Order: sequence, then C-alpha cells, then structure tokens
Amino acid sequence: MKKLSKAVNEMIISAPSLLWLTVFFLIPSVSVLLISMHPADQYGNIMSGFTADNFRRLLEPVYMKIIWRTLWVSAVSTIICVVLAIPVAYYMIACKESLKKCLLILIIVPFWTNFLIRVFAWKAVLNPEGPLRHWLIQLHIISPDTLLLYNPYVVLLVIVYTYLPFAILPIFAAADKFDFSLMEAAYDLGATRTKAFFKIFLPGISSGITAGTLMVFIPALGSYVIPEMVGGTSCDMVGNLIAERVLVGRNIPEASAWASVLLLVILGLLGLRLTVIIINNFRLKPWNNEKV
Repeated sequence: MKKLSKAVNEMIISAPSLLWLTVFFLIPSVSVLLISMHPADQYGNIMSGFTADNFRRLLEPVYMKIIWRTLWVSAVSTIICVVLAIPVAYYMIACKESLKKCLLILIIVPFWTNFLIRVFAWKAVLNPEGPLRHWLIQLHIISPDTLLLYNPYVVLLVIVYTYLPFAILPIFAAADKFDFSLMEAAYDLGATRTKAFFKIFLPGISSGITAGTLMVFIPALGSYVIPEMVGGTSCDMVGNLIAERVLVGRNIPEASAWASVLLLVILGLLGLRLTVIIINNFRLKPWNNEKV
C-alpha cells in the first residue's frame, strides 16, 4: 500500500508538468510533423494526401549548404561559449562572496534589455560607417574594402555574445555545489593545478557543462533574428528558411518539414543525453547480493 500511495503521489505531482508538455510541446510537435507530410497547392495551402517531397527537397545542394552552415555556426558558438564559461564560473566560485554576487548580477543584467535591442546595438557598432570600422582601418587591422557586417563570423560573434550567459549560469550552479576538498586531496597526492582542474574539477561539473551545451546549441540551431539582422541573405540559417517559407513563400508544409528536422535533431540530442544518464546510473548502481 505504501508503494501504491507513493506512486499515486508522484503521478499527482508530475501531472501539471506532463499536461503542460503535452499541450504546448507534444501536440504542436506532432501537428507540425503531420503537416510536413502533406502536399501544398500553388498558394502554399495544405492539401489532403501524404507525400515525402517536402523532405526530399531538403537534400538539394543549395539547402544542404544552409544546413551545414547552421550546424557549424551552432556547434562552434556552443564550443566557444562553454570554453569561456568554464573559467568564468571557476573564478566566480573562487572569489569573495560580495564579488561573486556582483559578477552574477553583471551576467544577468543583459537579460533586462530586450533581445532585439541588443542585436540592433551590435548592428550599430559594426556599421560600415561606424567608428569601430574606421579605427580598425586606421590601425591597418582590416583593409578599407572589408565589411564587419553580413558574414558568418559576425553571426558567430553575436550568437556567442547572446547565449554566453546561458552557458555560464548552469556551469556556475554546478561549480557552486562542487566539493573543492577533492581538489585539495589531489594537490596532496602530487597532482598539479592543471591536472586537478581537468581530472577532478571538470568531471565534477559535467552535468553543468552538458546543460550549458544544450542551452546554447538548441537556441543557436534555430536562430532567426541574428542571421537576419547582421548576417544578410548570404548567411541564412534554417530558422531564416522557415520564416521565409511561412511569411514570403507561404508554403506551410515545407516550412513544417524544416521545423521537423530541427525538432528531430533537438530530440536526438536530448535522447542522447538521457541515454548517457541512464548508462551512468546503471554503472554506478550497486548490485544487491540477496541471500537465497
């Protein structure tokens, strides 16, 4: 009876979250996937019947180039964010409590400003007629015909700036719970600071690193505003194609096919992470030697 009541209590506690995920995630995701399998008429409206043409069209060379650009920009920006976030989180843990709070506030402050305004600010800073470009030309760092806007590297820069706090915060949260006596024990056993950092500290905050990686890579994968504003038409990503198919081409099934691909990639990453957690828990779980 106790096990049954415990299971009932767990179901009651989980019911609101499950209902929320079902209504606002599962049902819309399945709907998008079903729409992507329907043909579209000349006006982009959804027609009856099923077809795989919307997915076959994604394999065309021009679209594969956009998919590749989306993947490498998202992956590189995620790596840069995580590499920058780890030493920042390590320093925040090591500093005084008052300074730690100030640094935490400085990381959160950008969220108080609208995302669109922050991207506009980058566009103003990198403007071809702006002072930054003139200074770089005067210092002979760039040539006069070099544009700071409308290239993939600017998109990468703004994505890193935008999503870096999403990498810092979960890594900081994991580092804040880390037992630093393990580092001291490693020093006593002859390990250098570098070796203790990579062998003890990083594995100890692996959950935060994984969470930070997912929190940067997933939104970067579907980024639309940043490539649109600072990248231009030559730096389109999958998010821009979805918006173009909906707003300009009015081809809802093809846009749904693109969205389904992004959704499957994201679910694949989450499923991979869940699999790793289950495997690790299985390895760490002690076997119960019951007496016969």
